[in-house]
Amino acid sequence: MSDITDARRIRLTRRTSSYWRVTFDHPPLNIFGPATIPQLNEIVTALETDDDVKVVVFDSAVEGFFMTHYDFLAKPEDTTRLLPGPTGLSPLPDMLVRISRAPVVSIASIRGRATGVGSELALASDMRFASREKAILSHFEVGAGIVPGGGPMARLPRLIGRGRALEVLLGADDIPGDLAERYGYVNRALPDMELDAFVDALAMRIASFDKQAIVETKSFVNVASLPPDEEIAPEWDACIASIQRPAGQRRLNTLLERGLHKPGDVENRLGYHVGQLCT
Repeated sequence: MSDITDARRIRLTRRTSSYWRVTFDHPPLNIFGPATIPQLNEIVTALETDDDVKVVVFDSAVEGFFMTHYDFLAKPEDTTRLLPGPTGLSPLPDMLVRISRAPVVSIASIRGRATGVGSELALASDMRFASREKAILSHFEVGAGIVPGGGPMARLPRLIGRGRALEVLLGADDIPGDLAERYGYVNRALPDMELDAFVDALAMRIASFDKQAIVETKSFVNVASLPPDEEIAPEWDACIASIQRPAGQRRLNTLLERGLHKPGDVENRLGYHVGQLCT
């Protein structure tokens, strides 16, 4: 069965009734913002309510970018006026929490930059597999004077330990695929030419298993590993406040003047460029 929903920025493909692919397709940089939120929310709701789906793989159709940072050119009110989701959290953290808890196995297949929101989506997924040559994970936000808002402070320490989480978040530098594997940031980094086949085979294998067994097993792992909502909520509030502070505005404006939001070296080497900003 092949059922493709054509969305402007996110494409849902049902490989089979039990195995879905969600592809981010917002060239040239796969920037995520308030215009994208309703599209992702529709897909998350479908994952929560479809009786047959067992596995979803998140990937990208944009060369060099899995998903990058939030849309800093959007009007702030376009984000702040959005109503909370079913969890009571603001829409972005709400959807990430729901992906983690959904009765579906979620896999992030990372080729290109997973920066900011892209990393947060990967962290919310149940498993992460990366291209050894092409994947870059990054939380650049602190270097830009911003507090990350999608839950990485709650998720990363549980995944890679406190010291490495602080290195990633406060160092604000790019983490290539092979280092991400050594840190436990991703499950595995595979040679780029093997990534798609490996992820597809794993997804098909899990999709062949009994859904109730999958859901119950995942739910027990969730109890042992997922952060409570009260850890997630303050991060988003701190993120919005930090973007509006003078220090955040100065650094963001400098990055925008140097090429943030445009194809080029700043987006390709964001970790390097936030390190070049004046205090």
